[in-house]
Amino acid sequence: MSSLKIERDTVTETVKNAVTDHAVNKGGFVGSAAAAVAEAAHGQLPGTSGKHPISAVVGTALTGGRKNAGTKGYLAAYLQQLEDHPLRTKMLTAGTLAGSQELLASWLAKDRNKHGNYFTSRVPKMAAYGALVSAPLGHFLIWVLQKIFSGRTSLRAKILQILVSNLIIAPIQNTVYLVAMALIAGAKTFHQVKATVRVGFWRVMRVSWITSPICLAFAQKFLPENTWVPFFNLVSFIIGTYINTVTKKKRLAALRKKHFGDSRDSRAPGGSSVVGGPRPGGVGPEDYPPLGPNPPY
Repeated sequence: MSSLKIERDTVTETVKNAVTDHAVNKGGFVGSAAAAVAEAAHGQLPGTSGKHPISAVVGTALTGGRKNAGTKGYLAAYLQQLEDHPLRTKMLTAGTLAGSQELLASWLAKDRNKHGNYFTSRVPKMAAYGALVSAPLGHFLIWVLQKIFSGRTSLRAKILQILVSNLIIAPIQNTVYLVAMALIAGAKTFHQVKATVRVGFWRVMRVSWITSPICLAFAQKFLPENTWVPFFNLVSFIIGTYINTVTKKKRLAALRKKHFGDSRDSRAPGGSSVVGGPRPGGVGPEDYPPLGPNPPY
């Protein structure tokens, strides 16, 4: 076992040195990035241990660059809050991201309320959902997942962890998400909530099954466990913003066609433009979950 460990460490060191030499010779942005990762992998970047070189380099870039490496920057302060107050920090993070996602998607899709504002009633509702529902649920489920696989680092264990995440945890999270979206959209009966879940479940699951294994494998390899939930929230923010924006645009196009007879003609009677303006009659994507078609309420 000893000789095997020495041989493995020698191979690892050789690879690191090769990456460093290649980066120095190549130069440019790619070369500089590779050199920084190699330096962090050696533990030579101030404030880093060498255990997570890529996240160390990203963290250094986010907190002011090499000149501030090892100092208490924004990312370091955030990670400290995650360690000291994990649930509270995750709730604030998820609430901010959920509200920002809705606001950003509305702006990108030019989706305004009847008063002409992008800050629709969905924004605070989504923020509340992120902080009070999504974050506590994600915190608990990820804690259970990490508890089950604590100390198990074999390839088989990592694959099992991904399977459990996708076949058990993801369906729970997505079902709760769709129920919350139905309620935010105005569902008032069990039938309406059930219709939303039935229509949207497999659409959401397909997205999860594509992105979740990649994200979880990345987290297993490069990120400390206490950063997993915020990382997943960030990925969900990017994907959710895209899907929400596309859905809003399609919904607005359908509304224009319904109210004015032609999706290509964006002018209301009297010549007032509705492209990027208030919704016709004050209704539209705000009444409708961002994933999946509108259920027959």
